[in-house]
Amino acid sequence: MLPYCVYVLLSEKDKLLYIGYTTNIERRLQEHNNGSTISTEPRRPLILIYCEYHLEKEDAQRREMYFKTTAGKKSLKLMLRQSLAKLNYKGQQVV
Repeated sequence: MLPYCVYVLLSEKDKLLYIGYTTNIERRLQEHNNGSTISTEPRRPLILIYCEYHLEKEDAQRREMYFKTTAGKKSLKLMLRQSLAKLNYKGQQVV
């Protein structure tokens, strides 16, 4: 398995997206949902809606940063449009 995962979470509370990267997606999702992450603590619960794996850390970091740009947010919303519609995402901002 490739070591670096870029992931997208959806807050079930405020319907906002959160983007990050990790080497352990299960642990990281647990940290987000148990309140260990300051940026997402008030937005719990969060669900994993997308992840992609990379061999190199720099590639994962670059992809994370891309998803946080205007073009990257648009790309994510296009790729995940059926999932986001099903989850009642209203096209709000990405964090």
